[in-house]
Amino acid sequence: MNVAMIIAGGTGTRMNNHTPKQFLIIDNKPIIVYTLEAFNRHPDIDAIEVVVLKGYEDYLFELKEQYNLDKLKWVVAGGENGQGSARNGVYNLKEYLGPDDILIVHDAIRPIVPKVIIDDLIKVAKLHGNACASLEVQETLIQTDNQIYGKHSIDRKTMRRVQTPQAYRYEEILLAHQEALEQGITNSVYANTMMIELGHTIYFSLGFNNNVKITTPEDIALFKALKDFPEEDLVSA
Repeated sequence: MNVAMIIAGGTGTRMNNHTPKQFLIIDNKPIIVYTLEAFNRHPDIDAIEVVVLKGYEDYLFELKEQYNLDKLKWVVAGGENGQGSARNGVYNLKEYLGPDDILIVHDAIRPIVPKVIIDDLIKVAKLHGNACASLEVQETLIQTDNQIYGKHSIDRKTMRRVQTPQAYRYEEILLAHQEALEQGITNSVYANTMMIELGHTIYFSLGFNNNVKITTPEDIALFKALKDFPEEDLVSA
């Protein structure tokens, strides 16, 4: 079983808008719906869970009916931060998922999710136990301690840019969240950073440059420009 867990607990403070950014309307549709539709239409996704900002649970079920998101099965209130929200979602699935089921974790505000990205993510996760969409680093990297100057370059061949979606064997991510609490790790930015703090190895799957994360008004303009492109063009660009 492959389940997509969509994290939608952010408030969108950098957007300078009272509406959380995942619910902003783009061409008559909330951003989160574009994200949900990508997973809902994928043939290998069996069910979807959304971890949402408290108070928006009923709205998610309204969106489910309005946009025929038949794979959306669970809506869970978010936690105190990103890690807490993800933990709420993982714990909610205890009675539904087995140890070897695959849990895909994705940001609601990354609405462009081509099929080939999900395909490769599931393939790598089934092979290694986890997967993280990633890219080679093309820019020159300079190490700095103060954001003002730097003296040392970093070999970009030793670096990867990571994104969501990510994927994990359910037992692996469940035990990791439990272990993180025991060790006092409570504010990792993503599941992959939490796993690394715990000493796990992260495996890379296919990523792409057009994986827009909507955090500023400029990102909305970029998404509008890209959202109707053929998927193969988005991944190869």
